[in-house]
Formats: sequence, C-alpha cells, structure tokens
Amino acid sequence: MPETIHVKTRSRTEMVDMTSLVQNEVSKSGISDGVCMVYVPHTTAAVTINEGADPSVCQDILTKLTEMVPPDAGYRHMEGNSDSHIKASLVGNSVSVLVENGRLVLGTWQKIFFCEFDGPRSRKAYVKVY
Repeated sequence: MPETIHVKTRSRTEMVDMTSLVQNEVSKSGISDGVCMVYVPHTTAAVTINEGADPSVCQDILTKLTEMVPPDAGYRHMEGNSDSHIKASLVGNSVSVLVENGRLVLGTWQKIFFCEFDGPRSRKAYVKVY
C-alpha cells in the first residue's frame, strides 16, 4: 500500500519541494535498495525532478509553461482550468527514483517537486518504495 504525502499549495501555480517528505517515506519503508515511485492523483497537478538550488529555475519553468499554455486561450472546458489540465499532462503524474543504502539517488542539484497548476488547494501524492 502506498503512503500518502499531503501538500497544501498557496497559489494558482507553484512548485513545492517535497524531497524531504519523500525521503522520510523511504526511510520509514526500511527498504535499503530499490525504487521509489511518487505518483500525483490529480488532473491539474504534476510531479517532476529538477534543480532545487536556485529558486529561479522553478519560476522560469512556471513562466514558460504559462507562456506556452496561457490561462485564457478560448478553451472549451467550462471550469476555466483547461490550461491546468494541459500543463499537468505535459509535466506528468509520476517520477521514479532509485534508492541505495536507504537514500534517494538524486543528482547534486536535483529535488522532487509537486507542481500545482490550479491552486491553492489541499493535495496529495502517493509514495511507494519497493
């Protein structure tokens, strides 16, 4: 059974560093070597791995996604969040990370980010280590 991480977002679009929360689940699992999957069960949110050292990288990603998929572009979906659905599809709903010696195997600058495209909301991500 996967573990649940709860994420509370504060704005319509943002990227929330969830690396330490995922690492906590890896540690709790007791699995030393394997794979950790993070899955976001939302149609207007996503998860990605990218640079976490410079916050401007996340801002650049969000800015470019908004330029590529603007909020008001005459979409047919009546809820007014079609851009959020498209952005979530472009970024993706899961990532897999190797686990060695009980630690996530990430590059020096890499972090795991929950990507909010239709907030603010209370969200969740599922984590499975095997």
